[in-house]
Amino acid sequence: MAKDKRFSKQALFSLRNQIKINNLISDILAMPSKFTDGYLRFCCPICSEFVTATSSETNLGRCFRCNKNFNTIDLVMLDKKLNFIDAVKFLQQYQH
Repeated sequence: MAKDKRFSKQALFSLRNQIKINNLISDILAMPSKFTDGYLRFCCPICSEFVTATSSETNLGRCFRCNKNFNTIDLVMLDKKLNFIDAVKFLQQYQH
């Protein structure tokens, strides 16, 4: 039986920070989104509301209704309905 591949902390850090959250939301996942007041607002994958924003400093998305932060892996898992390993593999194809 093959052993599951483990991802290093460095590899996961890289995926969470090198793939820009705005590009992931609008270009890669094509999630419903819009720019308002200088922020990218996206449809929360949990509550389906647009009470959200992204931060280029932290490379996170946040839903203020759910009070939840999303990193790139979280968003792929929720949007594509993938498990952690498959979400990481999905993101690896977009890493430079």
